[in-house]
Amino acid sequence: MILRSQTIRLTIFISTLVIAAIIIFQLIWLKKVYNFEQKEFDHSIAKAVRNFYDDINSDIDPATLLSDLIWRKNSQTYFVRITEPVNNDSLAYYMHAELEDENIFTDCFMGVYSSRLRRYVFQAFLPSATSKNAYKVELPLSNETYPHITLFFPHRQQYILSLMNFWLITSALLLVVLILFGGSLYYFYQQKFLNETQKDFINNFTHEFKTPVSVINLAAETLENPEIGNRPERLLKYAGIVKYQGKYLQDQIERLLHYAYAESNHLKLNKAEVFLHPVIEKSLDNLGPLISDKKATIELHLDAVNDKVLSDRGYLLIVVTNLIENALKYAEHPKLIISTNNENKTFVLSIKDNGKGIEHKHLHKIFKKFYRVTNGEQSPGRGFGLGLPFVKRIIDAHGGKISVESIPEVGSNFIIKLPNGIGFRK
Repeated sequence: MILRSQTIRLTIFISTLVIAAIIIFQLIWLKKVYNFEQKEFDHSIAKAVRNFYDDINSDIDPATLLSDLIWRKNSQTYFVRITEPVNNDSLAYYMHAELEDENIFTDCFMGVYSSRLRRYVFQAFLPSATSKNAYKVELPLSNETYPHITLFFPHRQQYILSLMNFWLITSALLLVVLILFGGSLYYFYQQKFLNETQKDFINNFTHEFKTPVSVINLAAETLENPEIGNRPERLLKYAGIVKYQGKYLQDQIERLLHYAYAESNHLKLNKAEVFLHPVIEKSLDNLGPLISDKKATIELHLDAVNDKVLSDRGYLLIVVTNLIENALKYAEHPKLIISTNNENKTFVLSIKDNGKGIEHKHLHKIFKKFYRVTNGEQSPGRGFGLGLPFVKRIIDAHGGKISVESIPEVGSNFIIKLPNGIGFRK
């Protein structure tokens, strides 16, 4: 199919890049905000500890670096050095007050560690304003050789994230907007694609039916000439043309009806044991006029020992006929090699041609409905873009597989694999 939406595709591509860039930038920004809030939390703890020392009238030298008095053991735990024994209850009171003064509103567990006894001699729960019930946790073990206070914040990460609510909510809203925008672009492109495929389908439909109808009308006008009766060879010729074009129209209509039925209903298979070599031969017989018209060369290598498959003969005839007809239509001087063999209890049919071939970028699309290959600046080949999707649907319904190998300007090879029935052809 010739897509006339290069600008739209370019716009969608650029929009996708912009959306991706915005999302990446937003994630980087959120990461920076999170790191900033972490540093602010640590800074607030340090200020609370400095004020705490003032509250308890500590005799620690004011010139002592704060980093020598407090350090973070991990993301949730801080150690605070103390130098003399004081009232443990007053320690908890002053620490709680200073944490609240620095706007640290998250649960904290405090413990006073005795380096002499090598255990915690006092523990207290310093609840936040929103804490509903008291609970206990095990304070981290300490191997330090000096007395210190342990401050443990079990919900530190959640608290920091709660401080980022504004940024998280706005980022989520932005993400929703971007997703809706991206979805709208995708929907718009899909609608554009469907409109183009429908236009192509109508154009192809008109082309496929207009030509034979015109030929039939022309032949009919010739047959109306009274003098035609005196020339039996011309009468026979034009009668043959009418018959051939009528058969062509009938075949096209049957294909559309088959496809329409399959689209509106589940593909119902009347399975029976079918020998596929006669099906291939029947297909070639049906396509005899086209083979003669194209002066095609057909090589048959029906080497499969077991060609019996549990299948619907009528549908498989459609499959084989469609693939052979495509191979004939898309080559100037068709040369087909049709071969069969068996692989691991599987019947393998290969239909190889010397046509224009299919570029690699099209191979994964040719089994999509309405899709037709475009060769450079040339118009796509004749047809409705329904044949190969229907073929694949039939093969899938039989539990088989269809694949294609193709080299541009060399040809294509369609390979069908179907599970064999039991037994061998006699």
